[in-house]
Amino acid sequence: MYSKEEAQRIKKEFWTAFAEAYPRKWLLYDTKIKDVTFKFYIDNKKAQVLLDIEPKDEEKRKIYFEKIESLKTILLEEYLSEAILERNFYLENGKVISRIWVEKLGVSLNNKNYWPEIFDFFSDTMTQFEFFFYEYEDYIKDLETNT
Repeated sequence: MYSKEEAQRIKKEFWTAFAEAYPRKWLLYDTKIKDVTFKFYIDNKKAQVLLDIEPKDEEKRKIYFEKIESLKTILLEEYLSEAILERNFYLENGKVISRIWVEKLGVSLNNKNYWPEIFDFFSDTMTQFEFFFYEYEDYIKDLETNT
């Protein structure tokens, strides 16, 4: 078990090493859709690349999720075959969001031997997610066009 300080140091070292291995600007929070964000997540059991849909307006969350869900076959067949789509995903704090994600199990932030594998997973998966998003962003953003 690591101390809080050591855990923070390892996490900082991980993200610094990732940025050095893949020095590019990721889409992440710059989707131009309020409260729709891409995220990287890592812990001691898994790595995930996430697309979180969390507008406060429940109707907007529903519409954005349904638009992406209507593209599910394309997403799975052409971009990310292992993507998981969940309309009502419950965060630890009880908040309900919609989430689309891909995960890699059996890797650990605390084991540097996994880092190259995690970096590759993050890069490959986020790149595919971004390609998908850029291809369909006009449709996803347009709340007037129904699914």
